[in-house]
Amino acid sequence: MKIGILSYRSHPFSGGQGIYIRHLSKALQRLGHQVTVLSGPPYPHLDSSIQLVKIPSLDLFESENRIKEFKLSFLYSPIDFYEWISVMTGGFPEPYTFGRRVLKYLKQSEKEFDIILDNQSLCSALIDIQKLYPLVVTIHHPITKDFTLEMENASNWKERLSSRRWHSFLPMQKRIAPKLQKIICVSEPSKLDTVTEFSVNPENIDVILNGIDIETFKLDTSVSVIKNRIVTTASADIPLKGLRFLINALPRVISDFPDTHLVVIGKSPNESKIRKLIADLGLKERISFESNLSEEEIVSIYHKSQIAVIPSLYEGFGFGAGEAMACGVPLISTHSGGLKQVIGDSALKIESGSVKEIEESIIKLFNEEETRTELSRKGRERMEEYFDWKIAAKAYIDLFEALIK
Repeated sequence: MKIGILSYRSHPFSGGQGIYIRHLSKALQRLGHQVTVLSGPPYPHLDSSIQLVKIPSLDLFESENRIKEFKLSFLYSPIDFYEWISVMTGGFPEPYTFGRRVLKYLKQSEKEFDIILDNQSLCSALIDIQKLYPLVVTIHHPITKDFTLEMENASNWKERLSSRRWHSFLPMQKRIAPKLQKIICVSEPSKLDTVTEFSVNPENIDVILNGIDIETFKLDTSVSVIKNRIVTTASADIPLKGLRFLINALPRVISDFPDTHLVVIGKSPNESKIRKLIADLGLKERISFESNLSEEEIVSIYHKSQIAVIPSLYEGFGFGAGEAMACGVPLISTHSGGLKQVIGDSALKIESGSVKEIEESIIKLFNEEETRTELSRKGRERMEEYFDWKIAAKAYIDLFEALIK
């Protein structure tokens, strides 16, 4: 089968999209299928057997001076001009502009596909694309969840206005989702939220759990664990990840375990509320941020950490939780959204937004070696049994074959 995978951005070192694209494409290829990834920048790191078709954008979010990026040629390219104007006025046009560009490529290219899989661009061009090819669209979770939490956490009207402008692609996604032939959601909660938020017929949605790369994220008992080190995966500037609740829990933990240190796998805060919170609590020397890491570097951090904490307010799936469990790191996690399906009974569960439960759970695990050992074993076993990418890839192929027939 010739499979084309669309992804408007596929950052290899941050966020779940690059992880999803890299491992799903590899797993599908291993089953004997021909996979081509069509991606906008930042481009994914793919297995050498996978063909990458680059669909260039203006990539303005990587520019330090976006005004200087303007070119007179934009006046003759409606898509380029729209992208530049949108970014300059605080918007996020990439899902839409990627769709127009990839549609043009598909119409002009001699490359043939048996089926197209879209990675949550939910762009207007998908309506035309599904007239050309059988189309399946993955929705990890409705971005309306992110938007709602950002609005709730906005401090003033300027922040609310900025969030509304950034999420101005949402009306397009809400309009397109109900018109799609087939949707894959990565967890049952994600499906329920997609039905509610995007008004999609539940019969058009199949649930296929993501996989975890259990060959890379694995146990290594030869590595010495650093006592009282905590690891989490979270971007400092995204309220959805709940990092502030974990940070607020640290002073109590440090009072009992003075050498506690938190490693955050994610972007360091600039002038964000998180940075101010860290300074106000006097935790600058207790928290380090690590970003743009290779998978090997991430695995090394997991292996050296005594416990992992996922304080997310919502996750469509939860790669960070799965990767920690695959590495045998005892896990404390909320059970919001898709995390409930990922962790099962193999982690200490906490309620979203509860600083007290985070404090108590960290102290409990630091004190109880037997509990840490049990969670380490159960977490790894759960990933091996249910979350191998081979399982996910086979489910995708079954769905593709049924749709093509």
